Amino acid sequence: MQKDIKMDSTFAEKVLAKKAGKKRISAGEIVTVEPDIIMSHDNSAAISGTFSKIGVKKVWNPDKIVIILDHVVPAASEKHAQNHKTIREFVKAQGIPNFYDINHGICHQVLPENGHAIPGRLILGSDSHTTTYGAFGCFAAGIGRTEAAAVWATGSLWMRCPESFRLVLSGAHPPGVYAKDIILHSIGKLGADGANYKCVEFSGSAVSGMSIDDRMVLCNMAAEMGAKAGVWMVDEKTRAWLANRGINQYEEIYPDTDATYEKSIEIDVSDLAPQIACPHTVDNVVPLSGREGVKIDQCLLGTCTNGRMPDLRIAAKILKGNKINPNVRLIVLPASWSIYTQAMKEGLLDIFIEAGGVICNPGCGPCLGAHQGILAPGEVCLSTANRNFKGRMGCRDAEVFLASPASVAASALEGKIADPRKYLP
Repeated sequence: MQKDIKMDSTFAEKVLAKKAGKKRISAGEIVTVEPDIIMSHDNSAAISGTFSKIGVKKVWNPDKIVIILDHVVPAASEKHAQNHKTIREFVKAQGIPNFYDINHGICHQVLPENGHAIPGRLILGSDSHTTTYGAFGCFAAGIGRTEAAAVWATGSLWMRCPESFRLVLSGAHPPGVYAKDIILHSIGKLGADGANYKCVEFSGSAVSGMSIDDRMVLCNMAAEMGAKAGVWMVDEKTRAWLANRGINQYEEIYPDTDATYEKSIEIDVSDLAPQIACPHTVDNVVPLSGREGVKIDQCLLGTCTNGRMPDLRIAAKILKGNKINPNVRLIVLPASWSIYTQAMKEGLLDIFIEAGGVICNPGCGPCLGAHQGILAPGEVCLSTANRNFKGRMGCRDAEVFLASPASVAASALEGKIADPRKYLP
C-alpha cells in the first residue's frame, strides 16, 4: 500500500479525488473535476443560450450529455413548445445521442433505467434532486444552469469537496411505515439546512433491507436537508438491479472504515409511525396522527420521489374495490413510461381509474405547478412529491402536505388526512 494514499477517506473524498486526477483530497478542498454525465431537462434551452454566449461552437463531449424533456410535457403553452423546439434543434446540431423526448418520463427515473447512473460515477445535473442517483453508488449533485453551460463548453467544473455526514437508519420499520416516512422523519430531525453542502452517507439495517426504489426515495430527498449529495454504497441489491439491465462494468467505491465524518446520526425506525410534512417547509414534520382529519381537496400520487412500482402497488392495494371521496381529486403520475407500462400490465391503472383517479402521463407537471393539477386558493393537497413550499403547486394561497403513497391513498378514500394502517393487514 502506498504511503501517500489517504486511509481515512469518505466516499465523497474518494470520488472527487479520482475525477480530479488526484491521489487524495480532503473535505473543504477545491478541485476541478470532469463529470461522467451532465444532465439537464427542459431548462436546456436556457443553458444552450448561455453556452452560445461563451463562444464555443461545439459541446466538449456529446456522449456525456443527457437531456430529457420532462417538466412540462406535452407542452402546455406556445412558450413551452418553443422551448422544446429549441432543445430538439440544439440536440441535433450538437449530435447529442442521449436525448429523451416527451415519451420517456422524469429525468431521475429515466437516467437509471437507461444505464447512465452506475457506481463510481460523478453525475452533475441542473436539477436539485440529481441526488437521486446516489442510490446507485454515484456521487450525484445538482448544479446551476450557468455551471451546466460551462461544463458543456469545457468538460470540467470546480467543486468544493463536501464534509460528510453518516446517517445510520437502524431497525426494521413497522407495517404502514415506508421509506418516505423514514426520510421525512430524518429531515424533521436534522432540519431543512441540517446537512447544507454535505455528502450524506446512508447506512444501517433499515436501508440494507430496502429495495433500490426505496433507496432512491432517501437519496432524492437528501436535497431537502440541504445535502450536496446522498449515497448508499453498492451491495448485492445494487449489482442485481444493474445486472438485470445488462450493466456489469463499473467501479465500486466505498469509504474507508476509519473515514472522518463531521457528524454521525443514528435513528432507530423500529417504533416509527406514518409521518407527514406540513406547509410550508419539508422539515415541518410531525406524526401523521397529529394532522389526521384535516380536509383535503387533491391527492398527488407519483413524481420522481414516489412514482415507482412499489409506490403504485401499495396505493392500488388500498384503493382496490373502493371509491375515492367525491370531494377529492386523485392524480396519478408514474415516474416513467416504463413504469406506466408495467402498471398497466399489472392492472394497477385500472384500479386507479375505477376508484375515480385520473392517470397523467409521466412528467413533473403538477409537482412544480406547471400543469395537470395546479391548486386553487384555499385548497389543500396531500402529495408524495418532495417539496411543499408556498406556491410549489402553482398557487401561493394553497397548502401542500407530504406523505407516503399509502397515506395518500388512504386519505383519498376518506377525503381527509388518514392513517393508512387501518387499510393494511
